[in-house]
Amino acid sequence: MIPDSFWSSPPDRTVRGAMGHCNITVLQPPFDVDAAALPANDPDGAREFAASFGAVEEVLEDLGARSALEVPYPSARIDLDVVQAAVWGRVRGFGDPALADNGNGTPLLYEARALRERFPDARIVGRVHFDAGADHTEDIVWLPEGALFHASGWPGDEPFEVDGDPDAVIAALGLTGRMLKEAGFDPEEDEPNAAEWSALAALALGEADPWCRADLQTSAFRVRHSFAAVRTMEELYFS
Repeated sequence: MIPDSFWSSPPDRTVRGAMGHCNITVLQPPFDVDAAALPANDPDGAREFAASFGAVEEVLEDLGARSALEVPYPSARIDLDVVQAAVWGRVRGFGDPALADNGNGTPLLYEARALRERFPDARIVGRVHFDAGADHTEDIVWLPEGALFHASGWPGDEPFEVDGDPDAVIAALGLTGRMLKEAGFDPEEDEPNAAEWSALAALALGEADPWCRADLQTSAFRVRHSFAAVRTMEELYFS
């Protein structure tokens, strides 16, 4: 029997809301790698990577391989402890319902800070989208030379905060105005809370983006989340 750990909700309790993007990617050079050419996922490395996240207290069970496109959309409480992780050579990916938030915290930024210390040469990109009647998003791009942007809040509403220097990120990535507009991101026309920050995050990954490919395999794990992560998810997914 898998212990329920810190949960107060029963395993079959229905989850409220819907999760969209909920992942973070660590891209080590070369940054122009094509995801189609990435090596197969290393399951042992994936398990170690999953266990390294602050929200994960322990990896309990290996649930086997899943396509990177097979994002776990939790329908019951027991699904909230299922994460995806992968190590495709020098590209690492992690997806976890605990990365979502309702505006009281910034779990994506927290994990990105820890990854920045572990992978100083990496491009770190995260995208999180949660809908519970209203959308809440958190997106981050952090380049190895230090340029970063972090956008978090309620698109089309307030509060919405953008930290860092998006223009510096755009310049460092060599993105043109045409490239931005074709991706659906127009910083000159859109207010910060109306800009499609996840589109800028996708541009930072470019052809290396692993989350849009059905042919790339990840490892799925059932984990015991930390006390803090469980408390946040109880509020987010059941309140």
